[in-house]
Order: sequence, then C-alpha cells, then structure tokens
Amino acid sequence: MHPSTSEPTGGPGAPGTPARTADRPAAATGRGGRGGHGGRGTSRRATESSAVGAAAEDHEPDQEQVARSIALRLLTTSPRSRAQLAEAMARKDVPEGVAERVLDRFEEVGLIDDAEYAAILVRTRHTERGLARRALAQELARKGIDRETAEVALAAVDREDEDAVARDLVRRRARATAHLPRETRMRRLVGVLARKGHPPGAALRIVAEVLDEQAAGEPALAVDLERADDAWPDEVDESR
Repeated sequence: MHPSTSEPTGGPGAPGTPARTADRPAAATGRGGRGGHGGRGTSRRATESSAVGAAAEDHEPDQEQVARSIALRLLTTSPRSRAQLAEAMARKDVPEGVAERVLDRFEEVGLIDDAEYAAILVRTRHTERGLARRALAQELARKGIDRETAEVALAAVDREDEDAVARDLVRRRARATAHLPRETRMRRLVGVLARKGHPPGAALRIVAEVLDEQAAGEPALAVDLERADDAWPDEVDESR
C-alpha cells in the first residue's frame, strides 16, 4: 500500500527534503547587512554630498573681504587714488555700496589720501620726467583726483620750476641732435617740450637759449610764436 501523497515523505532531516525557508539563516541582501555596500555606502555618500554643499555655502566669498584684498594688493605696490581703487573693485564686480564702505574705512585709517597722492605725483613727474603744470593737471585728472585737490598739488610748481626742468631736459636731449642742422634740432627739441606740456613761447625760448649755449655766437632761430601756438598739441604725451 502506497503512502498518501498528502502526507510528507520524511522529516526535516530526511534525505532529499529541502529545509524550510523559516529554518534558513537570513541571507545578506546588500541592504542594511554588515557585508553589504548599499545601506552604509549610500548613507556615507549622502553625508559627504551634504557636507560638500554646506562647505560651498560657507566658502562663498565675502564681498568686503574681496574689496579689502584688492585695495591692499594695489597699495602694496604703489600709492593709489581712491578713484583708482574703486575702479579696480568694480572690475571684480564688487558692489558699489561695499566698495564705498571699504574705501571710507581705508581713508579713516590713512591708507588712502588723495591729497598726499596728488602731491607725490606732481613732485615726481615734474622732477623726474620734466612735466609742466598742464601735463600734470591732465595726469591728475586721469587718476581721478578732483579739481580742488589737484590745484593744491599743482601750486607747488611755478613758472620758474617749469623753465628749470625744461632747460635741463633740452640740454640732455640736445646732445643726441648735435650732428643735425639747427632748424631740425630746434623743431625736435621744441616737440619734446610740447609733449611735456610746456607753453609754446617758453619752449621756443628755452630751446633757442640752450642751442646758443652749445654754439656760441650762433643767432637764435627766428620763430613765429603765433603760428606755434596754433600748432601746439591740445593733449600732452607725458610718456616721452
């Protein structure tokens, strides 16, 4: 007689009988198990991503700090006017209000002083480059110095000072033109003084005097001062 198919053919340990699912140990599925990479790895990546986002927000540049850094870097190399520093900040997209606050603070502590800057510029450009008042005024304007401050600085240079630097400049430049005809030398040397901002009448007079010094007894070149005034440059090239 065959056993009924409704009854189990063996116990749990019988050969060929699979163990019940409930009796099996829990398998590592990769989610939350110690050996898996899904749960803990995902949590770590989420934490790192959150940290990176927070760091990015924390490291957003402070605009006032940017403005201070720009000003300090420029002032370390040479004196600057307030307008020059403001322009440098604007190029770096520093908001105008932030720039004004930083510049005001720098003025309070003496790091920016347009009056002193203008005085230094006038003194050095006049003595080292031979610039006259007209050229100096144009350069101060380009540096953003206001008219009142510029006039105070320019008061340190008078007509005698202009003539002295012009004469010294012509004497130095005249050596290189000694082989040329007098008229050619006159034209070139007057052009040098014109680019330095010296008035036409004074330039013609000083060049003639210097050439007379180098060629004793040679008469000064006759010039038409009225025509020279008409040909005089409106803008000054102080770089030469």
